[in-house]
Amino acid sequence: QVQFVESGGGLVQPGGSLRLSCVASGEISGIYNMAWWRQAPGKQRELVAQFSSGKVGMYANSVQGRFTISGDNAAITIYLQMNDLKPEDTAVYYCNFNLLASIRSWGQGTQVTVSS
Repeated sequence: QVQFVESGGGLVQPGGSLRLSCVASGEISGIYNMAWWRQAPGKQRELVAQFSSGKVGMYANSVQGRFTISGDNAAITIYLQMNDLKPEDTAVYYCNFNLLASIRSWGQGTQVTVSS
């Protein structure tokens, strides 16, 4: 079993920045199958950022150029740097595996609210 604990969310004005962190523990040996997801009110959960096979970031079109995924493989920790935030980025952000078939449960996530 793997546990994911997210942190770093908050209230930010449009155009602002936040950095999310996620620490994984349990039966996991590295970060490159981890990803960031988000769920906005009334919407389905969506994949926001993950690592490619070349260990570089891959992003949803809606966040491309504004969000950056990174991580510390030794610490089994990933980050999501979010810049130029928009109201439509408001959501609960989760980290987990990058494949739905690999996901057994979700953590509590971290709330990001973008509002003036």
